[in-house]
Amino acid sequence: MKSKDGITRICLWSGPRNISTTLMYSFAQRDDIVVVDEPLYASYLSNTNANEYHPGASEIIASQENDGEKVIDWMMGSHDKPLVFFKNMTHHLLDLDRSFMKDVVNVILTRDPKEMIPSFVKVIENPTIGDIGYADHTNLQNYFEENNIPYIVLDSKFILQNTKGVLQQFCGLIGVDFDENMLEWEKGARKEDGVWAKYWYGNIHDSTGFMDYKPKLEKFPEKYQSLLHSCTAHYRTSKWNVKLS
Repeated sequence: MKSKDGITRICLWSGPRNISTTLMYSFAQRDDIVVVDEPLYASYLSNTNANEYHPGASEIIASQENDGEKVIDWMMGSHDKPLVFFKNMTHHLLDLDRSFMKDVVNVILTRDPKEMIPSFVKVIENPTIGDIGYADHTNLQNYFEENNIPYIVLDSKFILQNTKGVLQQFCGLIGVDFDENMLEWEKGARKEDGVWAKYWYGNIHDSTGFMDYKPKLEKFPEKYQSLLHSCTAHYRTSKWNVKLS
């Protein structure tokens, strides 16, 4: 979906540890696109107590615009390429005006919380459901449906199980041609990485493409069972648009 200015803005609304950075790296391989890494992160940290426990919080706040409404104005402004990919965390939205969403391609990226939570707590211990986005995904889907705004839901597992097939379907849904270059990249960091990359992006920096899906075999931590239950209830309401082809 192109805006009136001819730019297609893809807004990925993800939870953490959902291969959102991998998807950003994939789209970054295209010649017709600009990718942007979590432009609302500093706004989120500036307006919540997450700045007390997110690694590198002060550096992140100093690196970005802190006013979320100004960030959205910039997102909806002019860009150098016909495609723009904004990797966002859904919980970073807070109470910002969402009316801009009718003029962008909205994509919710989710993951089974039984696989996501053990990965997240390696960086941030004792999270709440507000830290990891599942309830925010449900609220966002409700907003889209109440306002007749089209949206797509992707599951990380489906992407890893059939990467090319799912990306082809996804590109078809958003009205852009699939590009084979999206399947691989050079190892290492990218210039678009946020300053938080050193805390979160170790695996993606060691990769040259999408990894094969491997279910987690270790026992789920008992201390997070209540959180898992709450997140799973939201995860199961997800309405996936793209599955295995």
